[in-house]
Amino acid sequence: MTYPLASRLDSVKPSPSMGAKLRVDQLRAAGRTIIDFTIGEPDFPTPSHIVEAGVSALTSGQTRYTASAGIPALRRAIAEKLERENGLTYGPEQLVVGCGAKNIIYSALAATVGDGDDVIVPAPYWVSYPDMVALHGGTPVIVQCDESAGFKLSADALDQAITPRTRWLILNSPNNPTGAIYSPEELKALADVLLRHPHVWLMTDEIYEHFSYGDVRHVSIAAVEPKLKDRLLIVNGVSKAYAMTGWRIGYGAGPVPLIKAITLLLTQSVSCATTVSQVAAVTALQGPQDCVAEAKALFQARRDRMVELLDKIPGIRCPRPDGAFYAFVSVAGLIGARTTSGKTLADDLDVIMFFLDEAGVAAIDGSSYGAPGYVRMSFATSIEQIEAGCSALAQAISSLVTAPTTLKETNHA
Repeated sequence: MTYPLASRLDSVKPSPSMGAKLRVDQLRAAGRTIIDFTIGEPDFPTPSHIVEAGVSALTSGQTRYTASAGIPALRRAIAEKLERENGLTYGPEQLVVGCGAKNIIYSALAATVGDGDDVIVPAPYWVSYPDMVALHGGTPVIVQCDESAGFKLSADALDQAITPRTRWLILNSPNNPTGAIYSPEELKALADVLLRHPHVWLMTDEIYEHFSYGDVRHVSIAAVEPKLKDRLLIVNGVSKAYAMTGWRIGYGAGPVPLIKAITLLLTQSVSCATTVSQVAAVTALQGPQDCVAEAKALFQARRDRMVELLDKIPGIRCPRPDGAFYAFVSVAGLIGARTTSGKTLADDLDVIMFFLDEAGVAAIDGSSYGAPGYVRMSFATSIEQIEAGCSALAQAISSLVTAPTTLKETNHA
């Protein structure tokens, strides 16, 4: 007997990140040693003072339903964080807590996007944006942002993409998968375009905000252009900064009508975020922040080592990311090469399977992020794993049946 499924599912693809994790788990279960560069989360535990707050919440009986928008203490902590770190003022009625940042993004699109609506998504993009737009009947309008432009959306490209049907622009900075971070000047240029198109709303995904390296700093567009605040939804959470991915706490800050609409959907979907996780998130936001600074320093050291090693491998070019914890690596120099078994690497999908089969290294294809010819590699893993993985890749690539000069010419381009 077959069971009919809703036609809306036809537009949805499985998450490549979750698929990669499953593939790694299966290979490890079969006895393979796999170095995993697919990881989209910190590889260290949640800081102990946050865990202790969660345990205390359990033992004190804080295990019941909460208000769908989140407990008052957490919304106050979020408001304090936004003022302290971003220079932004939001009241509790302008804040909503969800089961992770993804839950907030999904609910916001569900509340606002319908048939015939366009949502501008700069590419490379986080894999879920286009699918979530399509799931709600909208059309993701993909705007390619090349490496030559720093993988960032220009004001001219945005202006050309906007039509009367445009409902949202989704902006992710620091970016997954590229690590690109928009400067205040770049944000102001984008804001000026949006001010000329008052029907377009802006969603900023700032989940990686604490991970910026060198002299580059994350700035919220609301601080650059306050006039956008009445049609801006800021999405953030505690998952990345505090190694709390499994606690599932994200939040949105925006105009009251939109926050009410998101909250309404939460009442009929998840009811509320987990109480224990909300209590722990209060401690994360209000407690000592040394753990965030330590994580940032650790990721910067890992970034530097991964970029250094990858850029030495013929056929690979690794732009240095300014933020997040991913390297977005060009593998254009490997496409067209043949393996010793006679298989031609026709695209980045073939390349990641070659990495997995021949080097025991797992990565995610750039095509899943709207950027063929690239591969995403996470440096949210130890220096030892980074060194071992890059060594394995270099050895595997050296076995390709390709003229060395062909590969070498693409290096450091």
